[in-house]
Amino acid sequence: MRIFLLSALLTVSALAQDSTAWLEKNATLIFHETFEREEDGNLAGAIGNGWNSATANRAPKIKQADLDEGILKVSSATVEAKHAAHIHHEAGFTDGGAAVRFRFPGLSKDETLQLGFVDRELKGVHAGHLCYGVVRQSSVTLIDHKTGIMNLENKKRRDEALAKKEKVPADLEALYKTKTIVAPYKADTEWHELILITEGDEMRLTMDGKLIAKHRSEGYAHPMKRWFSFLIPATVWIDDVKIWKVK
Repeated sequence: MRIFLLSALLTVSALAQDSTAWLEKNATLIFHETFEREEDGNLAGAIGNGWNSATANRAPKIKQADLDEGILKVSSATVEAKHAAHIHHEAGFTDGGAAVRFRFPGLSKDETLQLGFVDRELKGVHAGHLCYGVVRQSSVTLIDHKTGIMNLENKKRRDEALAKKEKVPADLEALYKTKTIVAPYKADTEWHELILITEGDEMRLTMDGKLIAKHRSEGYAHPMKRWFSFLIPATVWIDDVKIWKVK
């Protein structure tokens, strides 16, 4: 039993050990952002350096992204835009990941950071949403949207049931449970380094070098993660982003 437990602990340690070292060994850094500039207005390309917002033009008079002394301060106009702030940058890999230094500033209730990968050229999936890690105040979620809730056939069946005020079909509910994993996490207002990696059909999320969650699902293996995206419904501060490509 002791040997088994030691083996398990070593395995977890190996996975959790620095994802940064794993990326540096196996991947190429293809993008690095420090936000050391001023934004140019409020519209889609205002952040600059290749960043765009899919939601900024929905509320053009409201500043949702403010560059302040090297920090991207996002304050979503979720009500006015009818959507959480969606900010994205080109990525372009099969396997790879992103390292993000972020902070919940404590300016809004239930601050949440959702980040992950999108392929807008993909048909059959709503808005090309592939997979995400979601950091909430008391949990971290990994979710495969491609073969789960954003698959258009699945989404249609679910929406039809909800429109009729019926239960979501049991087979869909069972499927969705396999597409998501939730791990406990206690949020605070300190700075943290989050690393989100996709390798084959596995996605894993580490926080400050500690493995928080890992999950296997076929959607993670999608061959082209074209965008790295943030979805932010309230307030989050970000001061460093690195995008890495393995293949």
